[in-house]
Amino acid sequence: MIKIAIQGEPGSFSHEAATKFATSAGDAARIVPFSLSAEVFAALSRGDVEAAVIPIENSLAGSVTEHFDLMLSHEVTIVRETLLRIRHNLIAISGAQLNQIDRVFSHPVALAQCRRFLAEHPKMESFAFYDTAGSVKQLVELRDRHAGAIASAEAASYYGAEILVAGIEDNPENFTRFFYVTRSADAQPDPAANKMSLAFTVENRVGTLVAALSELAKEGTNLTKIESRPVHGRPWEYVFYVDCQLHAAEDATRAIAALQQHCSMVKELGRYQEAVR
Repeated sequence: MIKIAIQGEPGSFSHEAATKFATSAGDAARIVPFSLSAEVFAALSRGDVEAAVIPIENSLAGSVTEHFDLMLSHEVTIVRETLLRIRHNLIAISGAQLNQIDRVFSHPVALAQCRRFLAEHPKMESFAFYDTAGSVKQLVELRDRHAGAIASAEAASYYGAEILVAGIEDNPENFTRFFYVTRSADAQPDPAANKMSLAFTVENRVGTLVAALSELAKEGTNLTKIESRPVHGRPWEYVFYVDCQLHAAEDATRAIAALQQHCSMVKELGRYQEAVR
């Protein structure tokens, strides 16, 4: 049985994604929850767990920028990715009625993705909480019939709560992309990999970023994402993160070599199979 670290409580979307990864690989897994993402990466680096599952991007809320920084600062490698459809539900303790709910708790991103439902129920005052599943855990512990939580169906099932209203998210095109990461020393190359993630820095001179991206274009590499993050301790300098599609293993080698001509640092974060909906 492998141990997979996640940030958040059992029943969270990260827990669901970790279970999905394990099931698809035919692995028996024990999900190990941590309060902070930094603790997830520390546990993986120490060897306390064999893998970690982290959300990297939501189709509505955007990137989880902290996780880019943590991947760069630890010797970890992305080996798989998956897309998880995010379905939000109004959850309460058993026996509670919809008209009783006057307080709703959840992660700020989940609350923001359910604005329409909350606007239609002005009696419900929303409160930010550290985790979607954690908000369900809290209301079950308090046994408060006037409190509700916004979280997944898995969270309701895990904590023995009830779904009062299902599918309350504003936009059904709500997906989160998750990475399955391992220690770099343990990563096994995937011969079917058709996508690569990279991090690189360029010198602060006119045209260096354009030159780097032009080299990738010359190699026929299709960029599917680019993200910039500040370099800690070096104001106004940035690390660029890119995802690019691969047609063959040689594409990755050529892309890295092309970037190295113009970049002061290039780090491959992983090669993996692109997730499909």
